[in-house]
Amino acid sequence: MNEKGILLESGTNELEFVEFLVGSNKFGINVMKVKEIIQPLPVTSVPHVHPYVEGIIELRGEVLPVVNVPKAIGDPNCEPSEKDKLIVTEFNQQKVVFRVHQVTQIHRVSWSQIEKPSEMYQGLETQITGVVKMGDEMILMLDFEKIVVEINPESGIQQEKAKKLEKRDRSDKKIVVAEDSPLLRRLLNDTLTEAGFQQIEFFENGKDALDYLENIVNEGEPVKERVDLVITDIEMPQLDGLHLTKRIKENPELDHIPVVIFSSLITNDLKHKGQQVGANAQISKPEVHHLIEQIDELLFKNEEDDELKDEAE
Repeated sequence: MNEKGILLESGTNELEFVEFLVGSNKFGINVMKVKEIIQPLPVTSVPHVHPYVEGIIELRGEVLPVVNVPKAIGDPNCEPSEKDKLIVTEFNQQKVVFRVHQVTQIHRVSWSQIEKPSEMYQGLETQITGVVKMGDEMILMLDFEKIVVEINPESGIQQEKAKKLEKRDRSDKKIVVAEDSPLLRRLLNDTLTEAGFQQIEFFENGKDALDYLENIVNEGEPVKERVDLVITDIEMPQLDGLHLTKRIKENPELDHIPVVIFSSLITNDLKHKGQQVGANAQISKPEVHHLIEQIDELLFKNEEDDELKDEAE
């Protein structure tokens, strides 16, 4: 399964996801997050852990936490069973095992088929990142990052580290951010503002960000006066960050704009995907201090290069 996901061509705006069941509800998880799916193993309980955490297992020499997904989403049938499956994942630079009731199949769809969740999913809407309509059925894309952050807040955006960065004037830099999570948009806004950035445009998916950039071109405005850099997540409804990056780099009016992918999917196995579409940098989502350092390197290095070029001319 991991090989199948890695072989998926980068920047096609397609998603492969594993469908699984919790009770009667159908959910999905991006194949890029999945290392393997295994039968239940003996779980060693650990005292004083979060209620969602059953304990730990040993898998090929690694000790990994096991999260009970039914309990995390409030399903009454949350007691472990031999019929369950364990989904071994890697994202946000950590490995976590998730227990679910059943794993059914793999689907391949376009991100344009994935809709933003609405309030109709009472009690679940805050844990859902998107909804996939497949015939008469709907599959809910579960927000695994949110579950992990609930268990371990330290695994989330590390704002304190960002506050310790070098102070410099960033107020004239114009940043475009594509991020579908309202929580992360707010955290990024707070962190970037704290770092001194004052001109930030936020979009909740790659399509809206791309429309914004292409409209600048169509209006005949100098792009350099409106956008200095783009930050994008990968997993977003309508148009994902890899395809957004590819479209920017293929457009001669936009290809000079540095693009930084800021995603939970930045791992050694998956970095080649961002490289294939021309990303200037890739930062794993918790490390927002590295994000700001990378922005500085790209923007201020470009300034220095432009000055040297002007002097040479």
